Amino acid sequence: MKNLLCVLTLLLSYAASAQVIFESGYIINNSGERREVQIKNKDWRSNPTEFTYRNGENSEEKIIGIKNVKEFGIDNYAKFIRANVDIDRSSERLSDLKKNNAPVMKQEELFLKTLIEGDANLYLYKDGGLDRFFYKLPDEEITQLVWKKYLTPDGNVAENNQYKQDIWNNLRCDGISMSQLENLEYDQRSLYNFFEKYNECKNADYKDYRPQVKRDLFNLNIRPRLNNSSLSISNPSSSLRSTDFDNETSFGIGLEAELILPFNKNKWSVFVEPTYQSYSTTTTTEVETVSGGQLNSEVDYSSIELPIGVRHYFFLNENSKIFANIAYVIDFSNESEIKFTRAFNGSSFDELEIESEPNYALGLGYKHNDRFSMELRYQTSRELLGQFTQWKSEYKTFSVILGYSFF
Repeated sequence: MKNLLCVLTLLLSYAASAQVIFESGYIINNSGERREVQIKNKDWRSNPTEFTYRNGENSEEKIIGIKNVKEFGIDNYAKFIRANVDIDRSSERLSDLKKNNAPVMKQEELFLKTLIEGDANLYLYKDGGLDRFFYKLPDEEITQLVWKKYLTPDGNVAENNQYKQDIWNNLRCDGISMSQLENLEYDQRSLYNFFEKYNECKNADYKDYRPQVKRDLFNLNIRPRLNNSSLSISNPSSSLRSTDFDNETSFGIGLEAELILPFNKNKWSVFVEPTYQSYSTTTTTEVETVSGGQLNSEVDYSSIELPIGVRHYFFLNENSKIFANIAYVIDFSNESEIKFTRAFNGSSFDELEIESEPNYALGLGYKHNDRFSMELRYQTSRELLGQFTQWKSEYKTFSVILGYSFF
């Protein structure tokens, strides 16, 4: 089992490095020359200052910085432009707020992410928890839409919503009312929707640069499996019944409902998977204190497991991905017990009713075409005799799970 866990760790390490893949894109250099290249898409949480690219599949990887790139883009994902802009980086944390509502502007050279491009362009700059939006009108400079939190003289938190006034002054259209601006939030969705409406109102030929995301956010998967399980039980006050049962292979089946979370390029999901599993075996031991000298220890255990977990995908290419998941497993045993009988006549010696406790499951798998999957799953030790204070048990399972997504 230790060797298996080492293999799983190595595979997960490979998957972590493989998930950042090169995608088709372009670079425009300082001379205005455009080159079609492949760009390593790191799904940046903050706007980059440099990135890695290559000219072709077998070409050398190169790192290029903001000083040498006017613009770059990744197909169906994002477009970034270089701009010298005045930006306010005032903190939004309560402990850092000042009694000054005026933005503190500083000129910086940044890559701005294009959200919409038309008669009025909208851009986004992210740096950790800082979000700043910029806009541009024809023949004008790129300007920040100002929003700032500050403290009033009496110590209350207030907001400078200058962006609403700027939009009202510079982006008027007959189909847009002041009341719509009053409800305009300083966030990506709200501002994007406004700029989209403005461009439509102006009959402008605009372009949407929001990434194309998977619309199928729910999967229903049938998942048969082979389980290899073992059980050991011990009782310090009754060592004659302490038993290490044999490893047994059994069939199980689960029905998994998976919800893909609509962010971070659909790399995260949550799932729940009701699963039937069983374990049954008999072991005979030599015991001098029992009539006939032999004691049969028999376990008959079946249950419905309910793993509730989170999964992360590592994309290898358009059709292939590796995933890793962890789950909290609740177990509902059904008329299960461990029996001890005298081997020579089958008469009962003792019985223990199984009442299982939760445990954890770790899995690593591969999925192809969002349809077929295979997972290796290891479950940590599960206690089956929790109701008996003198007894300790360890039930462990390793599973090979096949999956088919039919919804």
